Amino acid sequence: MIGWALAAALALSTPAVEHASLEHAPPDPAQLMAVPPALRALVQERVNAPGRSQSQRLRRLIGLMSTSQDGLRLEYQDDATQTVEQAYLNRQVNCLTYTLVFLALAREAGLDAYPQEIDETLSWQQRQDVVYRSNHVNAAVRLGAQRYVVDVGSSFVIGRHPAHVISEQRLLAQYYNNRAAQLMVLDDLPAALAHADISLELDPAYPTTWSNTGVLRLHSGDLAGAERAYATALSLAPEHSSALFNLVALYKRSGDHEREAQFQRRLDKVQSRDPFHQFMLAMQFEQRGDYAQAIKRYQRAIRLHGGEHRFYHGLARAYAQAGNSRSARRALQRAVALAAGKDEAALAQYRAMLHGLLAAGGS
Repeated sequence: MIGWALAAALALSTPAVEHASLEHAPPDPAQLMAVPPALRALVQERVNAPGRSQSQRLRRLIGLMSTSQDGLRLEYQDDATQTVEQAYLNRQVNCLTYTLVFLALAREAGLDAYPQEIDETLSWQQRQDVVYRSNHVNAAVRLGAQRYVVDVGSSFVIGRHPAHVISEQRLLAQYYNNRAAQLMVLDDLPAALAHADISLELDPAYPTTWSNTGVLRLHSGDLAGAERAYATALSLAPEHSSALFNLVALYKRSGDHEREAQFQRRLDKVQSRDPFHQFMLAMQFEQRGDYAQAIKRYQRAIRLHGGEHRFYHGLARAYAQAGNSRSARRALQRAVALAAGKDEAALAQYRAMLHGLLAAGGS
């Protein structure tokens, strides 16, 4: 996944070294999509044979990037934010890196390809005192009047809105934003800030990097710099949930309860309309055994975004654990209908659960 949005829940200042380590020095933006000679030769041999049409070259290119024996066998790894050359050498990609590789090779193949972004996805994790929530990128290709999407993560990405076209500058900025988040985990704050600075130079209108820069500055002990970065993010995107969350935490920590309450109200309003936030709350209630609250939150998520089969699956689980088998079956039947033709693994899981509920009977 890409575009990590950091939320500094309980971030504490940590001592920073004066300079970024050479090991983590940021590459020049021109290096990110540079195609190594061996890979360029492979594209010429496998994709660009004389006389092939654009559609034939596209099929050949997708085949080259596949995991089959004849392909590059690029393996998905969530933290594999790398340049094209690095991905070719170690065969590891995440969604961002896969998109960089595909766009670079599509250019070699003379195809009209461009990046896309899905701003809000249901993907988050927590490491120590920081919550990470991500968005997603993929590539699209124009072949005459037809448009094709090439996406390594389509089977596991839950998006609130359709993908939209972004500039190559933003895609490159997201590389540095990603690396900044990863380097913070490694406690190399100077290197993380160096990457964030390049991200902002490439795309100063990207609110996520501003919010993440605030987290980095907070971890560096620069509370005033963190506040300015969060405020800039909100000037660009007034409902940016991570920036709002971070400002609430900052004002709580500094004892400014008036502004804490002000931004908490704004955050509550945004989160009340966010189906993914409601879904995460539902899962938390379910894990605690509060199935009534879990059902309420799953239903809220469905009202906000009713086309997601995982929301209905969660609702079915909560109903089943609350002893309401009839409602669980209805929710699961809806999950089956929504997953059909989209997610075969989930569909098999739902059908097995539905079979068990039907066999058990009950109310």
